[in-house]
Amino acid sequence: MSLYKHILVATDLSEESDQLIGKVKQLAECTNAELSLIHVIEPLSFAYGGDVPMDLTTIQAQLDEHAQNKMTRYCKQLDYQVKQCHVVSGHTETEIHRVAEEQGCDLIMVGSHGRHGLALLLGSTANGILHGAKCDVLAIRVKAEA
Repeated sequence: MSLYKHILVATDLSEESDQLIGKVKQLAECTNAELSLIHVIEPLSFAYGGDVPMDLTTIQAQLDEHAQNKMTRYCKQLDYQVKQCHVVSGHTETEIHRVAEEQGCDLIMVGSHGRHGLALLLGSTANGILHGAKCDVLAIRVKAEA
């Protein structure tokens, strides 16, 4: 019996998220797990509170298309069979929890910047994922490229 059967990798598709690739692939190979990826796009209306006096549909569609393209490249870089790539819109932690539960994932892997001080008090995405997940969560420390 394998330690993990289905791993969900939550990525923000930043350059720092590329640091996860080696560890994700290594863990998936060691456990012979299925691998799925998710990237969540928070709708522009979340950022602006819906008070923007213009239609953001075109901009949102461009963001979605850009994320899809980056996710395709990310999956290729993994060089491991990916069961599903999810690019979804919504609240980041909520969508990651939803997809992990729907897909029967038993591990969520996420990059963490290891915030300190005020950023730590305010919380982080990795922290939000950890506290609402119904499965194991593995936070991998990533460093900003210098």
